[in-house]
Amino acid sequence: MTQIELRGVQKWFGNVQVVKDLNLTVAGNEFIVMLGQSGCGKTTTLRAIAGLETIDGGDVLIDGNSVQHLKCSDRDIAMVFQSFSLYPHMTVYENIAFPLRARRTGKRAVDLAVREIARVLRITDLLERKPSVLSGGDMQRVAIGRALVRRPKAMLMDEPIGALDAKLREEMRAEIKRLHLQQGSTTIYVTHDQVEAMSLADRIVIMHEGVLQQVGTPEEVYAHPQNLFVAQFVGSPVMNVAPVRVSQEGGAVRVAIDEAGEGFAFPSELLTNLNGHTRTGDLALGIRPEGVLLSHEPHDGYLPVEAHIIEPLGSHDIVDLKVGERMLRARTPAGFVPGPGRRVHARIDPGQAHFFDTRSGRSLGVRL
Repeated sequence: MTQIELRGVQKWFGNVQVVKDLNLTVAGNEFIVMLGQSGCGKTTTLRAIAGLETIDGGDVLIDGNSVQHLKCSDRDIAMVFQSFSLYPHMTVYENIAFPLRARRTGKRAVDLAVREIARVLRITDLLERKPSVLSGGDMQRVAIGRALVRRPKAMLMDEPIGALDAKLREEMRAEIKRLHLQQGSTTIYVTHDQVEAMSLADRIVIMHEGVLQQVGTPEEVYAHPQNLFVAQFVGSPVMNVAPVRVSQEGGAVRVAIDEAGEGFAFPSELLTNLNGHTRTGDLALGIRPEGVLLSHEPHDGYLPVEAHIIEPLGSHDIVDLKVGERMLRARTPAGFVPGPGRRVHARIDPGQAHFFDTRSGRSLGVRL
């Protein structure tokens, strides 16, 4: 079991700092996904672990030993890139065998290792073919097999299925997860695709502009985002976020989401939990589409709203609702709102509401 640790890692390209004081520990056999927009520093971090980039500060440790002085070939880490980078003149067998032959491994040991990894990846029938006749998914399986065949301490993957079409990406996600569970290798996977991150990761590392934003299980980063960036980056559709004003009206608490005061009732303990963050401009409300509840009939706590745009997605619909001067997106059962322009009634589930300090972007950690 291989543990990888990053301590205060810094990386500059000229005058631009692309990785800023990054601290992260990856446990043995863990599948970590680094998620973020293009240019956030995730690939640079991966390349620094592999030894393909030198860092300007901090340290990279593998099993407790600093590897900064080691070349990438001496770190015993395999890397799979988005481009397949297979040798076109070699067969699949020869491509997978190449790393072992480069180490002067015996012929019988090479044959056993290649056929075993081909069996695991289910490409035994492709061993005598050239890359030019393979599908994109099969070429990526070969690239993964070439990386795994020498049984490295850890596997690094840089958007390995980004070039595939949607159906193949779905198949390869399942294949990569199955392979990880079967092989048990420590894996760090880089992507900008949150579906890949949510479906593959034991833990997700979210980065933005070189800064680590949050580390947690898929459930944690979705249900408990630590700041506004994570709240609006993870999830599809993204979380509804609106500046709000909180006031007390008798024994009730009202959260207004527009200047006209249109808003929703919340439990009275909200005021205590907000700890004084009640002024417009200081506070933002976040709610996932599934936290916007709809009814055809009026009920206490529900506001009359109008449906504007409906996106049918098969198993469910995404409905844009006009609440005062703002729009909220709700997730509903398929066909619940028959069409645009229909009047329905909406409320916000307090248990799914998030509140953020708009100045710092940090979550206030309110739980109702």
